[in-house]
Amino acid sequence: MSIRAFLKWAEEEGLMTTVSRPVNPRLEMARVIHALEGHPVLFADPQRHGWRALAGICAKREHFAWALGTDVGGVVSRLTSALDNPALPSLEEEPPCQEIVDQAADLNALPILTHLDEDGGPYVTSGVAVIRDPDFGRNVSFHRLMKVGERSFTARLVEGRGTDTAWRKAMALGQDLEVAICIGAPIHVLLAAAMSPAKGIDELSIANALAPTHVARCVCVDLEIPAECEVVLEGRITGQIADEGPFTDLTETWDIVRQQPVM
Repeated sequence: MSIRAFLKWAEEEGLMTTVSRPVNPRLEMARVIHALEGHPVLFADPQRHGWRALAGICAKREHFAWALGTDVGGVVSRLTSALDNPALPSLEEEPPCQEIVDQAADLNALPILTHLDEDGGPYVTSGVAVIRDPDFGRNVSFHRLMKVGERSFTARLVEGRGTDTAWRKAMALGQDLEVAICIGAPIHVLLAAAMSPAKGIDELSIANALAPTHVARCVCVDLEIPAECEVVLEGRITGQIADEGPFTDLTETWDIVRQQPVM
């Protein structure tokens, strides 16, 4: 089920709060999201031409249950079953995520939020990163991304996790690590990306076991991504290092500034 299907369902169920007035992605939008915590919120005019912003899609377990076609009590068993029985997704040749392709990337065109004035910069926090490890294959995971220019982020790669180890292997060979960041992915893809399967288990195959999932070939990098997502940023995690942070983490405390790779 795509994000657009979720949007339609939430509106029909009376769950959606729509904010039609202009809301600034710097500081203001995060305050509105916080005030409406627990509810999906659609910003119909996020002061960026052509874009809407949606928050709170994972605010309640009922949203997960809808995405997985079960009730709240069945969510955990569905996740366990998918983890034990991954199913390789099929390829889609004309995917929705490539209806518009722009080779001149400009991150300033996206409504990327600055949550607090003390943050290191605007952050993408729910983008799903797809990479390929030379030994273990495709890896799908979350990494917070601090925008540092119109074509670059600094990426928080937790040491020893899949993307970090794949990046270090690429660096040892004097290469960049190809990456695709998928924003606005379906809920079941978000769930799969948040899981921690054994090395070599493909999270998109877990997603496909949760709900039908197709993949698409990227345009500029040699990767496959969920065919249904709103934005795909294709690029490289480089050997360049720069400041990342500060940023408030899940414990609602300030995380430190680290030296992290530039994407």
